Amino acid sequence: MDMEGISRLTTIFGFDYDSVSPLIFTQLNFWFFFVAVMGLYVLLDLDTKWKTICTATAVTLGLVFFQFYDTALLLLAVGLNAFYLLSENIESSEKKRSLLIINLGYLGYLVYKLFFDRLYFGLSYVDFWLLFIVFVFLLARMKKTFLVRSVFLTVVSLFFYFKSSGFYVCLLSASLVLNFFMGKWIFVAETEKRKKLIIGLTVTLNVLILGYFKYAYFFTSSFNDLFHTNVEVFNHFARWGNGFMGEGTFVERILLPVGVSFFTFQSISYIVDIYRKEIEPVNHFFHYTFFVTFFPQLVAGPIVRAKDFIPQIKQPFQLQNSDFSWAVIQVVKGLIKKIVLADYIAIHFIDQVADSPEAYPGFVSILAMWGYSLQIYGDFSGYTDIAIGLSRLMGFKLLENFNSPYKATSVADFWRRWHKSLGSWLRDYLYIPLGGNRTGGIGTYVATLIIFFFLLLITGWYALIFVYIGLMILYIYGVLFIKNFKKYIHRDLNLLITMVIGGLWHGASVNFVIWGAMNGCALILYNYWKRISPYEANQGRLVHFWKIFLTFNFITFTRIWFRLEGDGQPELMLDRIMNHFGFEWSVFVQVIETYQAVFVVMILGYIVHWVPQAMKTKWELKFEAMPLYAKALSVCVILIAMYQAVSDVSKPFVYFQF
Repeated sequence: MDMEGISRLTTIFGFDYDSVSPLIFTQLNFWFFFVAVMGLYVLLDLDTKWKTICTATAVTLGLVFFQFYDTALLLLAVGLNAFYLLSENIESSEKKRSLLIINLGYLGYLVYKLFFDRLYFGLSYVDFWLLFIVFVFLLARMKKTFLVRSVFLTVVSLFFYFKSSGFYVCLLSASLVLNFFMGKWIFVAETEKRKKLIIGLTVTLNVLILGYFKYAYFFTSSFNDLFHTNVEVFNHFARWGNGFMGEGTFVERILLPVGVSFFTFQSISYIVDIYRKEIEPVNHFFHYTFFVTFFPQLVAGPIVRAKDFIPQIKQPFQLQNSDFSWAVIQVVKGLIKKIVLADYIAIHFIDQVADSPEAYPGFVSILAMWGYSLQIYGDFSGYTDIAIGLSRLMGFKLLENFNSPYKATSVADFWRRWHKSLGSWLRDYLYIPLGGNRTGGIGTYVATLIIFFFLLLITGWYALIFVYIGLMILYIYGVLFIKNFKKYIHRDLNLLITMVIGGLWHGASVNFVIWGAMNGCALILYNYWKRISPYEANQGRLVHFWKIFLTFNFITFTRIWFRLEGDGQPELMLDRIMNHFGFEWSVFVQVIETYQAVFVVMILGYIVHWVPQAMKTKWELKFEAMPLYAKALSVCVILIAMYQAVSDVSKPFVYFQF
């Protein structure tokens, strides 16, 4: 009996959880989970004949499971054959040829194991990726049981969330109930005044939930420091939960639930869109819960809008060859970005420099920050590539979240390309309601005042009061004596507020405020510069290169405050760069030789990033044109090569902390 296999399956599907989710895209456990979901997903709505066949196969599999030596190999063989048995849409000759190739390969592998027993994959990446590639096709059997599909995927998604956050799934469930019925209430409210009251209450409750779990300790500590008090934080939700379910059920310390920022923003957009009459509330509760909890994007985005996703819930599943090929490319590309680019250069270079910048010459810090720009892009865009690819395999289309951001020619262009779902959310639900480019209102002044008090709280700098008073005097003078001053200052304030709040969304820290404010100021300056710049419309190669170079280095510079979150750490790195640059050719050569593999990966990563999109599309079309077995073989070869770069230490996705 394969005890390793039983132990792994028990870990995956048992009711326990880890503070670092065992169901992460880069871990084998997730792919076991995903294949099981896909198999059940398909089985729900098969014809009676096929249900009987699949059930009989499952029973046989269960009986053999405890006797067969290599569980993964058995699953692989049964899965591959079951797929070709059910795949009616595959032309007969190709089906027979592919089935023959698969079984010959299976028999050859089995013979090798029996006689030589040197190559043992067991429950390894190679075996399971073969199984995964096959089972995604089973989704083509899914028909029009939309409600069953929503119920099933809601349950799966809640289980997925439970595996990473434990009983904080109760918080997610409460959020689902609250926002579903509030959406209904807003829609049937008869007067505009009542609608505004309901939306104000709903948004406030959502923001309070987010603020409580994300900022409670920070605000309390800052309050105690500012007013010399001794206020203590305790977890009200845990205390109530332990009262109902017994002591020890919930941890008393407030922990940040995974993905709370993402599902809160998603819920707010749903409520606001109903208020704006852009959508109608979802009729069935489980269609709404499916929209919010859809597990590929639940914990780290992209942030999905109701108007983009909900119409797809009642559409029949379709997976064309082009969709399948594109999805597989996204998944493989995302894994390469995360494992080869992000994790490798972070573990072997960036973390070492960032944790002790004083131990390196200043120029090494610059190299590390260039690497960090590649790391955070590979990490976050890698996650969303996988999420978008998996969603497409399941029949749902999520919008693009990254568009080659380091090809940007200005800060404004960069923010149109980077984390597009968050950028569009902040634009539509914060920047435009504040007045956008047109004007400012009471919201602009209230937000400015709130940010001022927030900065006073987190810094303890009482001198900010005099700075604020001075700025108000300048504002009044400008409004009275400078033409169009009010129009432009309101636009600039709205933009700055949006970016500062975007920084605070990432965490309650002075460093995040500085990071957001620097990007906000850069956007404001660009709005004025582009009106007078002689290069704005210039498409020359040298000018284009220079724009990209300046934009990339500015964004990288601001990330010093994003990466080094501790008090005084950014200043320490800046001091090394400014006062201890220490560039010498011999030292430079020594650094290159020491981190040779890292710099090769970095250079290749940036080259691939800057390759023209037309060339990348051409490669994707070539993959699409390949026969099925060739696609499977090429993907497996890539994965085998990719996992050679896997480090002993695995890093969680960066945006899990947000």
